Amino acid sequence: MEKENVAVGLDIGTTKIVAMIGKKNEYGKLEILGVGKSKSLGVARGVVNNITQTIQSIQQAIQEAENNSGYKIKDVVVGIAGQHIRSIQHTDYISRNNPEEVIGGADIQLLIDQVNKLAMLPGEEIIHVLPQEFKIDGQSEIKEPIGMYGGRLESSFHVVVGQASSIRNVGRCIQSSGIELSGLTLEPLASSDAVLSQEEKEAGVALIDIGGGTTDLAIFKDGIIRHTAVIPFGGNVISDDIKEGCSIIEKQAELLKVKFGSAWPGENRDNEIVSIPGLRGREPKEISLKNLSKIIHARVVEIVEQVFTEIKAYGHEDPRKKLIAGIVLTGGGAQLKHIKQLVEYITGMDTRIGYPNEHLAGDSDEEFSSPLYATAVGLVMNSIENKTHSAVKMDEIAPPKAAAYRAPVVDHYDRMVEEEEVETTSKAKNEESTGDKIKRSFFDRYVDKIKDFLDNAE
Repeated sequence: MEKENVAVGLDIGTTKIVAMIGKKNEYGKLEILGVGKSKSLGVARGVVNNITQTIQSIQQAIQEAENNSGYKIKDVVVGIAGQHIRSIQHTDYISRNNPEEVIGGADIQLLIDQVNKLAMLPGEEIIHVLPQEFKIDGQSEIKEPIGMYGGRLESSFHVVVGQASSIRNVGRCIQSSGIELSGLTLEPLASSDAVLSQEEKEAGVALIDIGGGTTDLAIFKDGIIRHTAVIPFGGNVISDDIKEGCSIIEKQAELLKVKFGSAWPGENRDNEIVSIPGLRGREPKEISLKNLSKIIHARVVEIVEQVFTEIKAYGHEDPRKKLIAGIVLTGGGAQLKHIKQLVEYITGMDTRIGYPNEHLAGDSDEEFSSPLYATAVGLVMNSIENKTHSAVKMDEIAPPKAAAYRAPVVDHYDRMVEEEEVETTSKAKNEESTGDKIKRSFFDRYVDKIKDFLDNAE
């Protein structure tokens, strides 16, 4: 009997950690089997700053997802974000020995390996090498070069770079939580899989994912990723401003923002006031909703203007690079009242809120179609694409052997055998598209590199 392709995505955010287990149903939609959520302690602006607390939060989310689904999690695809992420454009080429032979996957892999050897700043590492368009013997705008003839193969690349130590810290937290790391994906790329349609990516669109600690941007045009950026501000700085401006505690500031907050100050009348209980028997505090909106507005304008600067840096004002589909907002920050109108006002671009419900099965819990879960849904979709068997049903797990200390060895051996099976079946599938083949082989090697590093560090 063929194994179920059950995938697990782990979104390590600044405010929350989400573990999501899912599989594709017969209609090709994502059926969510279980979700675990925990408060994220030990992560600031997308970067782990306390290993012990992060491990505890991950374990809590994993445990909850397992209990809700009845599946045991073996490995996860993790989202990478944080203020250390940057992207560069790079062009490279190879001269082929035999132009009489058609171009194959090996030629493209050779080109990608060449880009992976690029010299980076000290402490930086390449996370993604994404081919954009190919050129063969001077003929440009080729999207799929496999099967064509040519001597010189050239391509432009979108290279995403991050801090090696930050990425390894994430790997360490996952391994210490008792699970394996099966893949890494840039979070704005995962969110874009969940909320953008192919038509939008073709027409040109900017995805803005407003998280707790960072705001992620991904720009697509002609179906290809053109620009990514991570801005080190998110919903948390809005809450901090409310806390300072209204002299209240963090918990109250967060509740005020979610329940009564608006990004548009003109919406509230002067006499609208909310009363907040005082601390330890003190008098209640009265806060004007107009003032609250002014505080939120000032910070949201700052975030949106920084994102718009990045969109302009990509070249949005050039008619050939125009983003016809405008902006899609997602992430927890997209739930703020009137944020869509404010973004349209500042940028002059069409804006919509991005919900991941298009890819979810019809009977999914309504909660999961919130913009809050866009990254987690995207990570599960990414894991399904990689044909991972990341979780097994609890009742399918063999009871432990009599000698308890030998169980992990057997388990590890089983996993190795499974990986070999997966590898051989994937080898049997001859012709995959360029993108899939490259993405998989590159990630396998990258994740292996992290695993080796962690094993040696033990």
